Amino acid sequence: MMCAAVAGQRGRSVLIIDHNSQVGRKILISGGGRCNFTNLFAKADNFVSQNPHFCKSALARYSPRDFIKLVESYRIRYHEKKLGQLFCDDSAKQIVDLLVSEMRKGKVKLSLNTKVNKVEKRDEQFVLETEGGEGFQQIGCKSLVVASGGLSIPQIGATGFGYDLARQFGLKIVDPVPALDGFSWSHADLDRFGPLSGVSIDSEVSVGKGPAFRENILFTHTGLSGPASLQASLYWSRGKKVTIDLSPNLDVARYLLKRKQEGARQEIKNLLSEVLPKRFAEAFVEGKKLSGPVTGLAEKTIVALGDSLRNWQIEPHSTVGFRKAEVTRGGVDTSHLSSKTMECKDVKGLFFIGEVIDVTGQLGGYNFQWAWASAVSAAEAIADEKI
Repeated sequence: MMCAAVAGQRGRSVLIIDHNSQVGRKILISGGGRCNFTNLFAKADNFVSQNPHFCKSALARYSPRDFIKLVESYRIRYHEKKLGQLFCDDSAKQIVDLLVSEMRKGKVKLSLNTKVNKVEKRDEQFVLETEGGEGFQQIGCKSLVVASGGLSIPQIGATGFGYDLARQFGLKIVDPVPALDGFSWSHADLDRFGPLSGVSIDSEVSVGKGPAFRENILFTHTGLSGPASLQASLYWSRGKKVTIDLSPNLDVARYLLKRKQEGARQEIKNLLSEVLPKRFAEAFVEGKKLSGPVTGLAEKTIVALGDSLRNWQIEPHSTVGFRKAEVTRGGVDTSHLSSKTMECKDVKGLFFIGEVIDVTGQLGGYNFQWAWASAVSAAEAIADEKI
């Protein structure tokens, strides 16, 4: 929609083909229905890709401030929730309506409930065979932009169409995997931590040498969720361990040793419950096979307990999967694309934008900003082409 609007307003004849019956379905459900439409601090470091430099050009050419200016021109009220995350005050529908209005300005045509059955390149033109509301059709175009997203949330229409089309034209695909997604417990951890469902802890979470995220984790019946877990999932793959600092603001060992020196008579699980949720503290102490008052524990045992809380490691069985994942990591290999225009280097006129590319942002509006920026890069290139 963004690409179509910009290209249309720059004089191109544009048609959007969408197999859904409604435009912008993923926008409508994003951000709890309020759409986290960008992040004030979006930069290349917030994205994961086999080529971490690929997104720099597009993000520099179309910044968060550019999209904010567009939002403000429609008098859409918004607010910063935290960490630069901008949300609509009222409804995500306002962002969809904005895009529809921008498309109208560009005289963009829209074909909903339309499936693309076949794509061919004939000389200087692409020919699409479609079926849907208009029946079976053949549509020719000089430029073809694939903005089909990833595999996440198939219940609202996500498919692998974009990957299949890329493969058809000889492009490699970085294996798509669920990202910004909760973790599922291993079988061994399920019995131990499943009963903690609903417990939330302010934590710092990381995977390997990836960045550490300081937000809440949330225990569920089947695994670990919450914003910090979702962020870390972007850097996780099967077999890797997730490291969690359960007490980033407090040296728990020092606290417990101080209470021991004061002659505290409370059991260790009860003392720990003063600084961590009670159900978690009890389960953690039980897992360490510790009991009795803190005064009865050796100093090295208390230090080891504190260290394990600051460096708790779990090895998830998996993420929850595409059904719940907010985005798809992986996609069209960026080595095939121009970072300035999103056009295929070896297939003139074929463009890929947004989530279908191997560029995936952290949680917090970054993936929308990549969508807008990559869309504008492609649209400007299309409009500048000689017809």
